[in-house]
Formats: sequence, structure tokens, C-alpha cells
Amino acid sequence: MRKLTYYVATSLDGFIASPTGAYDYFSTEQDYFDAIAAEYPETLPAGYRAFKGITGPGKHFDTVLEGRNTYQVGLDAGVTNAYPHLEHYVFSRTLTKSPDPAVNLSSTPLATVRELKARDGLGIWLCGGGALAAELLPEIDAFIIKINPVVVGQGIRLVETGYAPHRLRLTGTRTLDCGVVFLSYDHLKP
Repeated sequence: MRKLTYYVATSLDGFIASPTGAYDYFSTEQDYFDAIAAEYPETLPAGYRAFKGITGPGKHFDTVLEGRNTYQVGLDAGVTNAYPHLEHYVFSRTLTKSPDPAVNLSSTPLATVRELKARDGLGIWLCGGGALAAELLPEIDAFIIKINPVVVGQGIRLVETGYAPHRLRLTGTRTLDCGVVFLSYDHLKP
């Protein structure tokens, strides 16, 4: 069975974006992008992959999931599919037609993820956002959190949910020169 991994950048205080959805306070240091390109090249958008000459299939993921608000960031920049090299799903209750024929729309996150997990293939990458992560929390198998050395105070939380503890087991750490720390966890499901 395929694994669902929430692979996302966050501030030290647990925010994946500002209240308006911006994330311009995250690291843009070269060692950060080099680390991602070396280990998780499929998570880089198509434009950056082309610029760096990154080709080929993913190492870990062949499917990406985004919530409507996360997807909207790309749309606002004129990008209808930032990840054409992956099977792409956007979860929305308001979008009725995909602006890109290669982007699949769904209004049923749990059912869709359970169906995707039952298929053969590489892992499934949950790109964001916090509300979708909360809805999919029972199905998330692993977390890879890229903690950026910044405190932002408010915004969109890593998981937008009320009090609901979920235990995790640390499986890996990596610290970059720019100060970003990668933390990997398995989700210890009840």
C-alpha cells in the first residue's frame, strides 16, 4: 500500500503560510534548494526543474495533493499545473472545472486518498494546506517538515484542527547551513 506523506515547509512557530497564503519568508538559500533537488526533486515546481535541468521520475512520490487555497497561489501566478511530472489532485468544494486538464479535482479527500493508496505506485505527497492536512490526518502515514528559522506569529497552521493529539516517531533529522531543519516522522496511528 502506498504511503501518504505530508512534506511541507513551516516556520519555527508552526505556520505554513501567512494569513493571506504568502510564504515569501521561507528560505531561498541555495543549499536549501540543492538539498531538495538531491533528495526530493519531484517536489520542485516544473519551472525550477527546467531551470536546473532536473528530469526523470520522482524518487519518493508520483502523486501530489493540494488544497484549493494552496493551488490558488499558483493560479494567481498564472500557473495551472506546477507539477506536470506528477499525478496531480486538487481538493475543492468550490472549483467545478479544472483550469488544466492534467489536474484532477475532487471534493472527497478521504475517499480519494484511500483509493490512491490502494493503487500501485510511489508515495503520495500532501503539499498543503493546513485545512486539508487536518481532514486527511487519519490517512497521513509520515511527515517531513522543513522548519525554517523564522517566527511569523500568525497565519495558516501546519494542521488546522482543534485539540486532537497525534503521536509521531522521529525517523530522521537533517540540518542545513542556512538553518533549515528537516524533521521526518512516522505517524503512530491508534
